[in-house]
Amino acid sequence: MNKKIYINLVLILLCGSLIAQVDRSKMPEPGPAPKIDLGETQSFTLDNGLKVFVVENHKLPKVSFALQFDVDPLLEGDKTGAADMAGDMMSKGTTNRTKDELNFSVDFIGASFSTSSSFVFGSSLKKHTVKLLEIMSDAVKNSDFKSEELEKLRTQYISGKQTEKDDPDAIAGNIRRVLLYGKNHPYGELTTEETLKNITLKDVKAYYSTYIKPNVAYLAVVGDIDVKEAKTLVEKYFGDWEKGEVPTHIYEMPAAPKTMQVVMVNKPGAVQSVIATFNTIDLKPGSENAIKSAITNGVLGGGFTSKLNLNLREAHSYTYGARSSISSDELIGNFNASAKVRNEVTDSALVEMMKEIMNMRNGNVTADELETIKNYRTGTFAIGLENAQTKARYAINIEKYGLDKQYYANYLKNVAAVSLEDVNAISKKYINPMNGYVLVVGNQEEVAEKVKSFSPSGNIIYLDVDGNPAAAESFKKAPAGMTAEKVISKNIEAIGGMKAISKVKSMKMEMGFSTQGMAFGITVISEAPNKQVTEVLMNGNVMEKTIFNGKEGVSTGMRGKTIFDEERNAQTAVESFMFPEIEYLKEAYKVELLGVGNKNDEDVYAVKIIKPTSDVMTNYYSIATGLLVMSEAIIEGSLAESLYSDYTEVKKIKVPYTILRDMGPQKVEVKVKKVTVNTKLEAGTFDLPK
Repeated sequence: MNKKIYINLVLILLCGSLIAQVDRSKMPEPGPAPKIDLGETQSFTLDNGLKVFVVENHKLPKVSFALQFDVDPLLEGDKTGAADMAGDMMSKGTTNRTKDELNFSVDFIGASFSTSSSFVFGSSLKKHTVKLLEIMSDAVKNSDFKSEELEKLRTQYISGKQTEKDDPDAIAGNIRRVLLYGKNHPYGELTTEETLKNITLKDVKAYYSTYIKPNVAYLAVVGDIDVKEAKTLVEKYFGDWEKGEVPTHIYEMPAAPKTMQVVMVNKPGAVQSVIATFNTIDLKPGSENAIKSAITNGVLGGGFTSKLNLNLREAHSYTYGARSSISSDELIGNFNASAKVRNEVTDSALVEMMKEIMNMRNGNVTADELETIKNYRTGTFAIGLENAQTKARYAINIEKYGLDKQYYANYLKNVAAVSLEDVNAISKKYINPMNGYVLVVGNQEEVAEKVKSFSPSGNIIYLDVDGNPAAAESFKKAPAGMTAEKVISKNIEAIGGMKAISKVKSMKMEMGFSTQGMAFGITVISEAPNKQVTEVLMNGNVMEKTIFNGKEGVSTGMRGKTIFDEERNAQTAVESFMFPEIEYLKEAYKVELLGVGNKNDEDVYAVKIIKPTSDVMTNYYSIATGLLVMSEAIIEGSLAESLYSDYTEVKKIKVPYTILRDMGPQKVEVKVKKVTVNTKLEAGTFDLPK
């Protein structure tokens, strides 16, 4: 026998013997956490505030420059998308180079170059470093915004938004943001065709001149370069970049729903549903729970062997993949679990998803499951360190988020230390769809009734692809010639007409309701056009009093004094009109007749109303009488319905004396006891407390 073959056979037999001795029923004992050597990241700061981090990597003759802007999220309102456009246009020409010249310069040296509102990146061979920096610094410091480039981008963006409307995953992502954060939070704002059409060249220039500054920027220099050369080049090309004061913004934590809300977005004809459940969390990057949360999520839905994927994909064949995330953020993080499933198993898949979530919250995690994900995270972390860009990003994160200097050096040690008790605690703290949402994007006719059982209230919130309230049913077409304006005008006539309404200068309404065995009273005093005082009483004692003088508001009560911010003042201003239908006919509002339907056993016209604050509501007006029968709106992420009946005439004005209104998960019947019109109000009624 050939000696080489003989040796191989011996080795095979030895290996077989060793393998036979391995107990495959037990997972191998984990070894100690590897020691991490991140190497040295050197840094310096220019006089203009630009923070620079240098990671040497001489394996290849390449250098890259990644410029990151640390700017607070910006609330853009009806011009959402302006910041993104400004970032894109930074690569569309400068005062020194046309767009074509800039593109030619990049292509000529075989470089990579891109810009956005938060990031500018350039990479080239070492020998073209100077040329690359000339291009990058020119684009950053001397961007030239041309109207023709804006129009090209606008067309591209609008085309992209039109495509998104047919993409269930994109729809689900947008609606998730709207629900979690609300449209009055920068994370919840959506770029739409309408907002894109509102953006002007002046808006784009304003963002660039205000926020693209060196004193809020980090520059990562990675590759075949040392710190001395990097400092010389960066000072030469970015040292004269002028710093400036950059506005900061503070936003309140969005309110979570008190009970789970089930939301449906109709995708007619769809054969699959995107299902998701999510909730907001308070988890900051690099905080004590960040690593524990990553491991916890890995067990639930962070990979192929996670609970969600093994259940929905492997055990039941409902989906090609089910995933989850626990995301940290400086402002507000979130938990999210999602999958794409067949229509016929939409409810079954949600049952299994909720089962795995409750298993996590109840501590049903095994040591094997935990060790599997810890080993996986250890491996991916080690592999990531082979990329010098990763090391630069870690160095910037330490500076940006104020992390411990040894945060990443100790990362694997902290991963190894995560226990089953930690996973249980994190699950209970952050995975909480009971105070969140279940979202289904799919064929409403086939799946809506199936998922209604997940709603504690039995209601489903119906939204359109832009996150606005949508009808639960398809409305019939309205008669020819009928418009939203005509419906609203008919309502104004029904409640008394413009002549009678114009004579109402003030109104006082005294109401009451009972819930959970307690009696409450509500007194609302209004003065034209939109001054209002509201008192909520329990057992005759004032629990809360809100005063709005037409421009500003203050609330006082058991939780202390709250001075309204600009956003709440704007919302209260449009909600405090005694006769809001008159305002709906003004230019600041947009109204749309959705069609004819039936609400509360009455045939109604459905009218969508978009307020100046961008809040949306749907009103249902009786076809027979013109009176308001019902209204729907999304308030703090929950569907709020109000039904109006028992209209009674007071001084030639008709007022609903019974209002059935949502109060959290239940409905309460508010009864009007007394209405006084044009009563003399006490002096100082609308004065704000000091």
